[in-house]
Amino acid sequence: MSDSPSRGEIALEYIEALPYEPYPVQERALLEWFSDKNQGVLVTAPTGTGKTLIAEGAIYEALRRGTKAYYTTPLIALTDQKFRELREAAVRWGFSEDKIGLVTGNRRINPDAPVLVVVAEILFNRLLHTEAFDFADVSSVVMDEFHSFNDLERGIVWELSLGLLPKHVRTMLLSATVGNSAEFAYWLDARQGRKLTLVESTERRVPLTFKWVGDMYLFELLEEIATGDDALRKTPALVFCFNRDICWNVAEQMKGKALLAPGQQDRLIDAIESHDWSQGAGPKIKQILLRGVGIHHAGILPKYRLIVEELFQQKLLSVCICTETLAAGINLPARSVVLPTILHGPPNKKRLIEPSQAHQMFGRAGRPQFDKEGFVFALAHEDDVKILRWKVQYDQIPEDTKDPGLLKAKKALKKKMPRRREGEAYWNEDQFAKLVAAPAASLESKGPLPWRMLAYMLDASPELDRIREFVSKRLQPTGKIEQGLKALQRMLMTLYRAGYVTLEPRPPLKETAGDGEEGDEGAEKKAAEEAAPVLTFGQSKQPAYLPPAAKAAAEKAAAQKGNSQAPAEPVYKPERAIPTETLYELSRLRGVNPLYGRFVIHQLGGADRVERIQAIESVLEMPGSVAKYVRVPWPDDMPPGPLATNRLDLLLLDYGIVSAERLGMMNADKKEEDRRPAPGEERVFPLTLGEKLLLLFRYEFPGVDVAVTPVWCAGECLEFNDFNRYIVAKGLQKQEGVIFRHLLRMILMCDEFTQIVPPEVAENEWYAELDEIADRLTVICNAVDSTSTQETLAQIEMRRQDAAAKAK
Repeated sequence: MSDSPSRGEIALEYIEALPYEPYPVQERALLEWFSDKNQGVLVTAPTGTGKTLIAEGAIYEALRRGTKAYYTTPLIALTDQKFRELREAAVRWGFSEDKIGLVTGNRRINPDAPVLVVVAEILFNRLLHTEAFDFADVSSVVMDEFHSFNDLERGIVWELSLGLLPKHVRTMLLSATVGNSAEFAYWLDARQGRKLTLVESTERRVPLTFKWVGDMYLFELLEEIATGDDALRKTPALVFCFNRDICWNVAEQMKGKALLAPGQQDRLIDAIESHDWSQGAGPKIKQILLRGVGIHHAGILPKYRLIVEELFQQKLLSVCICTETLAAGINLPARSVVLPTILHGPPNKKRLIEPSQAHQMFGRAGRPQFDKEGFVFALAHEDDVKILRWKVQYDQIPEDTKDPGLLKAKKALKKKMPRRREGEAYWNEDQFAKLVAAPAASLESKGPLPWRMLAYMLDASPELDRIREFVSKRLQPTGKIEQGLKALQRMLMTLYRAGYVTLEPRPPLKETAGDGEEGDEGAEKKAAEEAAPVLTFGQSKQPAYLPPAAKAAAEKAAAQKGNSQAPAEPVYKPERAIPTETLYELSRLRGVNPLYGRFVIHQLGGADRVERIQAIESVLEMPGSVAKYVRVPWPDDMPPGPLATNRLDLLLLDYGIVSAERLGMMNADKKEEDRRPAPGEERVFPLTLGEKLLLLFRYEFPGVDVAVTPVWCAGECLEFNDFNRYIVAKGLQKQEGVIFRHLLRMILMCDEFTQIVPPEVAENEWYAELDEIADRLTVICNAVDSTSTQETLAQIEMRRQDAAAKAK
């Protein structure tokens, strides 16, 4: 190898060293990447077409030239997988594995390595602060799974990163097939100034066969595809369900089913017996695994999910029953994909799954290294199977038969004719065919600019034209871009009114009551509308409230209606938003809407320990299917603390936001049975602390979208002081993974909340209490899954190191 090889020489080296002839799309992409006529490539191809080989070409070039490179993915699990693959590749190419590093939210391995595998947020944060992270020596950035650009919440991270990348950094975008690839490439060139050559393919390395199964139940199909020698079997199979409880139910249906190949059982038993299954859902999972069936979803503890992944990858399991999230993350190679349903959503709002979601699941079928063909099976509803089987049996008896016995049998069959259930959602073969034939999803800028991201951008530079330029360049219709610019203006005014920024030039007086876009009447009317959301908590739905200030604004707007002769005033447009000291606090809060997080912290000075735990828990998202089992106890069992009684209740009443009844003040001295509503009356549920905090926040910050989930989960687990005893006592074994993740997030949130000290409490007292809560939860979690717990602690340590470095 020469000391200074040309890019062409590096391309030849890489291609000649490949263990097999590259596929046409791989060869085209590599040749375009090593070309000097562009700034990189956009590669769109179906799952399983070997895009990793293309990405490794960019990494090989960086190592050969002695430059730096980033490899980004949307998921931590995928990042870990790519880190392992690239280390193996580096050694294969003759480099040290230490040339590859990893940086995620909770892990750092060789963080100074020339090639870093990172989650997308890490790259974005570094691009925002180039004074701390030099990109002069960075030659390339690979963005894998780039169709995550479409993600409603996180896609904007990829979008912003593209706009912030220096022009000299070559870019490789790898994506599943997208519907508007040419339009997207044009948008990159015209709006972002980044010219990428489009290389696309619709061919799969392993072709798929799609089959509608209308006459079999799921367990029958799985037994059938698990029959025969390896050439005939269509397992291993992934069975995608859209609900954790359904995953468990399907797994239970596999009892006594023949799913394992000869000799597979003994090897599986040896592998299973090497692990401890004594706690929580362990015994149940073990019994399921012994049948050759894995189960994989968020309700499973991480340590158990990892074992399932390993067993499946070792071909010791015939079936893995999983939720659709697996399709977008962990690589579990399967020969077949099975869909027991193609509808998604709550029972009364079932809808057909999105084509993009379906194609992601379809793409998991067919393993390039093992299979010549992949299989996708979609099953009919079990009611339709019953009807079809009945019809076959009924039609076997001729209509014109004269046999008395047959006539009697046909009549009896007719009485037992199965029917579809009223209110039940069904699907059909035509709908499945449309999903298969549906074009790939188009990429589009989605989601608003998050508050924390806006705080980051203002911290990096107060110039607002840069942010407006980003919004104006988004891949959206003109109408949405205009809405985005108005939303940005409202966000800036919110930050100004709350003292987070000072605006230059200063806004006119009228702007402090409106959004600055529609004049006095429109602004005040908008403020009134945004301040009056419909409140929905638990099972009760309360009517919209109108705080006094908003009511006055609405009355003033109504009085001025018809005064259209007034001359139009120029629209206020600030040029700079200069951060105050408090804006930095917003960027510190990552796990919660920062405006709401800081608001909650500032209320907790006068709270007791129970209220502080309640408040912190309420900002952590938890699925409603689990939250209902860990609700905050009634006031009889958990009386309101000093924050509620001395502050929140008084303010909510004074502002006219809620009634005394909703605060639980009326009939408080009566027994529970005496407080039950009369027949026909709606029961009024007392507000929890988290709901009271949210109501007060909405009053002070109208229009800022925040949700809470009031639960008493971490608090009760601390009372038990033992995770397994708590899980068993609450009957939550099937959801223990969700509970465990909640506790880990509680530990992280306690650490985040230590960054801001509320008024009315001493620093050492605040730190000591939150640290004590986090330390006790850490001991509890460590006994359950030490690896996941230590990763959480590493994330805390990284956050503290970053804060210390920034402070210097």
